[in-house]
Parts: sequence; structure tokens; C-alpha cells
Amino acid sequence: MKIYTKTGDKGLTSLIGGTRVPKSSLRIECYGTVDELNSYIGLVRDQEVNLSRRDLLKEIQDRLFTMGASLASDPEKSKMKIPDLHEEDVLLLEREMDRMNETLPELRVFILPGGHPSVSYAHVARCVCRRAERLVIALREDSFVAELVVMYLNRLSDYLFVLSRQMAHELNAEEVTWKPRLS
Repeated sequence: MKIYTKTGDKGLTSLIGGTRVPKSSLRIECYGTVDELNSYIGLVRDQEVNLSRRDLLKEIQDRLFTMGASLASDPEKSKMKIPDLHEEDVLLLEREMDRMNETLPELRVFILPGGHPSVSYAHVARCVCRRAERLVIALREDSFVAELVVMYLNRLSDYLFVLSRQMAHELNAEEVTWKPRLS
């Protein structure tokens, strides 16, 4: 099977369900950004500090792929059975954040991205997650988007922030704090 089909050479692509849309459409931007996020999660997963979290990060990648399939479907025409998110997926992220927060110092200042390359990757993933969330919310204004998609992205960005702090802690890296200039 060839990877290239040439069907997108004029700037259109097909959603699941067969609807042809411009590659610049908001729906394509949404699942493209979720795909970008998935790639960054893979980079975070591959960091040695995350050896004990590799299975969880793989689970997150699976859920993002599920989300991508949902976003790539025409909500009015697709008859294909698409995997979906479950409330348990969101609860898993919450439990993991609670567990990590038990060992982290209380947060009293704003944290800047950095301190260690591995930590910075987690911050980049968090920023891409926030962008995906904003795009999906915009799509939801005009088209059906499952409520759990927005909820999962919101919780995932929180998880990635806590993960970045946990990674810094485990790496004995400095948490770079924001020092506002007031004059």
C-alpha cells in the first residue's frame, strides 16, 4: 500500500465519513494540533527520568489518538464506530497529579519553563496542549465536540505542569521561578 494518495494535492482532505474539507479548516487544525501534542508526549515519554511513567504516558498517547479519531470524524455523516474517551481517563490524570503533588514542595510562585532539557520538553507539551484545547473550544462553537475532549485536554495540561515539576524534583533541577520586575 502506498502512503501517498495524491487526493490532497488540491488542498482538500477527507474526514472520517467521507466529507471533503480544506486542509486549513478548524477541524483539521484541531486534530493536527492533537497529533503534534502526541508527538511531544512521545518525546517526554522517551526521557530517562520518565522510565517509571512510560506506560502512563503511552496511555495518554493512546487517548490522544482516540481524540484525534473523534475530531477527524464528520459528526453528521460518519457511521464508523469511533473509540471514545471515558470519565475514568480524566480521573486517571487527576489521581496521578494528586500522587505527584504529595512529594512536591508547595507552589507559592510562578514557574518558568526550563531548568533541565527534559523538564522543558514537558513544558512545551503543556503549551501545545493548551493550544489544542483553545482550538477545540473554538470548533465546539460551530460543530459537535464531545465534552470529554475539552475536559481531557484541560486536565492533561494541568498534568503536564505537575509532571514538569515532578521531573525537575527527580532530576534535582532548579525550578526556575518568575521574578516580576515591579519598577
